[in-house]
Amino acid sequence: MDLHFSAEDESFRLEARSWLTERLEGEFLGVRGRGGPGDEHALFEERWAWEREMGAHGWTCLSWPVEYGGRAATLLQQVIFYEEYARAGGPGRVGLVGEGLIGPTILHFGTEEQRARFLPPIARGEELWCQGYSEPNAGSDLANIATRAVLDGDEWVIQGQKVWTSLAHLSQWCFVLCRTDSDTQRHRGISYLLVPMDQPGIEVRPIVQITGTSEFNEVFFDGARTAASNVVGEVGGGWKVAMGTLAFERGALTLGQQLGFMNEWDDLLEQARLRGLNSDPIMRQRIAAMWIDLQVMRYTAMRSLSSLEAGTITRETSISKLYWATLHRDLGNLALDVLGPDGEIADGENYDLSLTQRIFLYTRADTIYGGSNEIQRNVIGERVLGLPPEPKVV
Repeated sequence: MDLHFSAEDESFRLEARSWLTERLEGEFLGVRGRGGPGDEHALFEERWAWEREMGAHGWTCLSWPVEYGGRAATLLQQVIFYEEYARAGGPGRVGLVGEGLIGPTILHFGTEEQRARFLPPIARGEELWCQGYSEPNAGSDLANIATRAVLDGDEWVIQGQKVWTSLAHLSQWCFVLCRTDSDTQRHRGISYLLVPMDQPGIEVRPIVQITGTSEFNEVFFDGARTAASNVVGEVGGGWKVAMGTLAFERGALTLGQQLGFMNEWDDLLEQARLRGLNSDPIMRQRIAAMWIDLQVMRYTAMRSLSSLEAGTITRETSISKLYWATLHRDLGNLALDVLGPDGEIADGENYDLSLTQRIFLYTRADTIYGGSNEIQRNVIGERVLGLPPEPKVV
């Protein structure tokens, strides 16, 4: 990726910076810096209003075609916006799943009718989505899913369970991997369905995390229905679509999330100064090393994105999730070490945690969701380095 910005890019940066600065100093001042890792529960309605404000002014879904609510922005312009968003303290995005996962999937694999129906409400920030992939016996081994859907006239009827479903209790739609051919196993016979959440036959149960909040949920489907036309791709061809969604998950929107880590580092540095740790040689070295790792993450992510845009899967693409998940976990460790003994005491009654404590606890999950570190290493070893597969346990 050529990181030299053209005059047009700098003009785009100025436009984005001006809009973000103006809006986040006014009505939406209260959401600045909120809703990030470990803080996803905070000010949800206010952040959803922010999502709609962004949509109304054309700052969501930047890469999408204009006719579906996007800006047809270049990859470099997307990078610029996410840099400015992080700099301005933009809040955690409640429309992340819609914009970053299902939107690109429908653009690439969906019908024109599906694009016209589902993409504009996502771009406007009006409809929120969740992801129905993992199950109790199908986490990293996603091909082991057991949720089933049977065609009944012009509707699919769904039975099964999903787990670790982020924001399922707040979403209007879910994209659900189902087995639609009972005579097949593993990767075959799976379909990719779009399912409305507000209906009989769907029960959402919160999973309380160690932060004390419930971003994740269990979702039970007991006769839930969706239109027969709400299949993305071919019936029985959902595995290909699902893998496409996972590729989009490594897209430019993830870079914006990662750039927010730098704000966490800035706060960590300020905490170190307040505690006089900036003169401690060991702590100074750890903080400096973390800054270097953050820069490596940024440039590696941008190289990976430029390769993906060109249609090429590189080693950087494969190691990206493993790298940033481990880095963010280590950043959480360092932040708590900076707090010292204070980090072991809740900020207030009823388990009221500081943002630093929430980040520390949340980052325990970074190396698990989206493909655990162990699975990522197997993928890199086998598919990137060409090593023999891990022995199977009989």
